[in-house]
Amino acid sequence: MVAFGKKLKDRQIEEWKGYYINYKLMKKKVKQYARQIEAGGLERRYVLKDFSRMLDNQIEKIVLFLLEQQGLLASRLDALGKEQDALQEEPDFSRISDLREAYREVGRDLLKLLFFVEVNAIGLRKILKKFDKRFGYRFTDYYVKTRANHPYSQLQQVFKHVGLGAVVGAISRNLAELQDRQGSYLSIYDQPALPLQEPVIDTIRAAVDRLSYSTNFLTFLGQHALIMQEELPMPTEEPVDDQRYHFMSLLLNLANTFLYMVNTYIIVPTADDYSMSLGAAATVCGIVIGAMAVAQIFSSVYFSAWSNRSYFRPLIFSSIVLFMGNVMYAMAYDFNSIAVLLLGRLFCGLGSARAVNRRYISDCVPLKIRMQASAGFVSASALGMACGPALAGLLQVKFKIYKLTINQNTLPGWVMAFAWLVYLIWLWISFREPAHPTEETHAPESAAGPVNNDVLEKGITQPLLISSEAHQDDEEDDPECDASEETSEDSRAPVNSIGAAYRLLTPSVKVQLLIYFMLKYAMEILLSESSVVTTYYFHWTTGKVAIFLACLGLTVLPVNVVVGSYISNMFEDRQILLVSEIVVCLGILMSFHVVIPYSVPQYVVSGLIMFVSAEVLEGVNLSLLSRVMSSRLSRGTFNGGLLSTEAGTIARVIADATITLAGYLGESKLLNVTLLPSLMICIMSIVATCFTYNSLY
Repeated sequence: MVAFGKKLKDRQIEEWKGYYINYKLMKKKVKQYARQIEAGGLERRYVLKDFSRMLDNQIEKIVLFLLEQQGLLASRLDALGKEQDALQEEPDFSRISDLREAYREVGRDLLKLLFFVEVNAIGLRKILKKFDKRFGYRFTDYYVKTRANHPYSQLQQVFKHVGLGAVVGAISRNLAELQDRQGSYLSIYDQPALPLQEPVIDTIRAAVDRLSYSTNFLTFLGQHALIMQEELPMPTEEPVDDQRYHFMSLLLNLANTFLYMVNTYIIVPTADDYSMSLGAAATVCGIVIGAMAVAQIFSSVYFSAWSNRSYFRPLIFSSIVLFMGNVMYAMAYDFNSIAVLLLGRLFCGLGSARAVNRRYISDCVPLKIRMQASAGFVSASALGMACGPALAGLLQVKFKIYKLTINQNTLPGWVMAFAWLVYLIWLWISFREPAHPTEETHAPESAAGPVNNDVLEKGITQPLLISSEAHQDDEEDDPECDASEETSEDSRAPVNSIGAAYRLLTPSVKVQLLIYFMLKYAMEILLSESSVVTTYYFHWTTGKVAIFLACLGLTVLPVNVVVGSYISNMFEDRQILLVSEIVVCLGILMSFHVVIPYSVPQYVVSGLIMFVSAEVLEGVNLSLLSRVMSSRLSRGTFNGGLLSTEAGTIARVIADATITLAGYLGESKLLNVTLLPSLMICIMSIVATCFTYNSLY
């Protein structure tokens, strides 16, 4: 294991070494405090006061150096501005070119300064977390709140990079003015939507975004996709590989995500009726719906491996298989065969290319728009989830074309087959295969290499989460900064088997995956059995079931707006996590049919509470999961996205099988029998969450 202090030292800029946070000294001081407290030589109040003073001194050293460097950059910009004014009177194209290069050089130096601030911010968070873990205090909460909210806060300089925005603005404005404006008299302030085509500015903006990272709607949505960001940047300019990025190809990946989710949920309102029309019980709808998830368990693995070599060919294969699966699903009615129906759904599951969609965003989308693309991935999924049942509600027709029966059961298959055929043609014409690297090298770098897993800051008032693992040398995991402290070579090497991936999972990661399993199980039970339950208790038609499911799906984005923009800025993630689990549990309890006659308000309200709280839980859970996973799980076939997908898919398979098995006890007992496992798993996840986080404090 390589200590964080060693990593920090390796990533320091040589000429600024004396101005970084002295992480090694502070770590030794923490160990010294621990020994002295055990020996009875120190009071805890003294430890808190002395450590606070040491932190204040370290931050002051960083901030004074930061201000000095900002002043130097400002002086250089002032001198360049005077040269630029002189050129306005006597234009000289050779001098203009030199001046633009000088501004770029200032930009590169600014990038180094941003890197300096970011590394120090991470070091500060690590040492605060180490202190809390060693002594069991909530010192981080106290220190950050008292220092950040003070009118003379120096902590604000570190976490909010006060003043650096003005330098970025000056460089951007002057480089824009030095470009060939082709007779335009407008500045960047008049046309803020027009991007400045300067690689150094793009890189600076990406660094600023990373440094000023805080919980908001886009980041909250993006983390649903479990596409992990990079923690430590390079101290030099990071080129954005625009050659691999193609907007239409990204749009096709998002369209694939949308169509697949529509395909998943379009049959839910009619699956029970279709099963009965083929001579099976209504509860066989669990197997019909779950067959797609069964196949997805396997397809996720081979699509993830295939995306190491190509993106275009897996998407072509996916579209063809989904087209065939939907045709088989639609024709099962005329064949009067439940086997053909199930085979069609299995084919649809074998066409699940969500692993490819994730990998394309992770590997081919530039960092500056990756979060927006990740948010688009989640939004497309949510929209598809809502559109599927809504579309099923509109397909209430019945007629024949030659020997093919077109009705509410078969039409979803024909509609989706046509949609995938159109998508296949669009894909063939418009998709551009990005260049794949011929080989991956994982050699250690002496200066600075990006460590995957997490972005820098969730805001200065966000208390740190604490990992559950303590190493004997006290070099622990940091759930918000480091998923694991590996050697510099191993930390870059992706795992090559599911067993190796499992061994990298810490107890806290396993708890997060258990929570993900629980919420997917509960949601699948609610959605998949809705048509059977509502028909039995309330005599709902297919149209009413479709409206109910569509309304549930439409809550996804508004809930994420509220949680991502407001709630997550007011409470810690672990608090939202635990409360959401408890509310899911309450929703499950409210859904049981006990004594009183089962009513529509009870079912709708309890289902809405369960679904909305599960959506909140999913967002927070995946947000945490994206930080606690090992950096080795950020790439390769067996990546973090694949593990979470498999956990959720297995949960859906078990839930759908539970519905079918419970059907043998009769429809009158279906609701309570299927809710009981949901309740038990939910209670287990709550106990595991409480035990894990309480043990950390």
